[in-house]
Amino acid sequence: MSGSNSFDPGAARAPGGPVADSLADPMALTVHSGPAPVLPAAPRSRGRMTALLVLLACAAPVIVSYFTYYVVRPAGRSNYATLIDPPRALPADLALRDLGGQAVSPASLKGQWLLVVVAGGDCDRRCEARLYEQRQLREMTGRERQRIDRVWLVTDDAPLRAPIAAALTTGEAPATVLRAPREAVQAWLAADDGQALEDHLFLVDPMGQWMMRAPATLEPKRFHRDIERLLRASAFWDRPGRDR
Repeated sequence: MSGSNSFDPGAARAPGGPVADSLADPMALTVHSGPAPVLPAAPRSRGRMTALLVLLACAAPVIVSYFTYYVVRPAGRSNYATLIDPPRALPADLALRDLGGQAVSPASLKGQWLLVVVAGGDCDRRCEARLYEQRQLREMTGRERQRIDRVWLVTDDAPLRAPIAAALTTGEAPATVLRAPREAVQAWLAADDGQALEDHLFLVDPMGQWMMRAPATLEPKRFHRDIERLLRASAFWDRPGRDR
């Protein structure tokens, strides 16, 4: 329109002019602002993967334990001791008492490999032999011995002979001595045919699963090899001590 000052072509061409700046920035000509951009939600598959990884991390000890039981076996089942299949869980209601008569939770035994002896408090020669073998087997594992605890389940109320009690409760790694009803122990651990509980050493894993029984006539070196295999197979998830 002739004489109109509504648009100055020179201003549009002038560097730094207000109209040039507006043309250079198209958003400056927008009267109404557009809706705020919405970021896409994280893919559901990523959340599912995270949940799966957390689940696997929690279940890893169980998976590895069963892998050890059923897969990691010497060819031809050459293990020396008897493998308990399926393993037997430590009863949550097993009535345990310390030597002072205080109740002890079975769950407190979990977190370590256990070498278990079962015998009465009078501890005859057979009991003494099992306790000695228990100690020697733990020492034979060298630096791995910190992953193993010695446990004596006393199945009566007979007082312990002083020399036996002193030998077990002193030293760098004293044994755990607990009283338990014989019937309750027999519901968890079992002897071989023709044998008694007192004839064996029993191996329990860190989750409280009884999973191996040594023969009544023990060859310590052969049983030690079985224990070493299990310690190696569980090394990446099992650590010394119960505070894990």
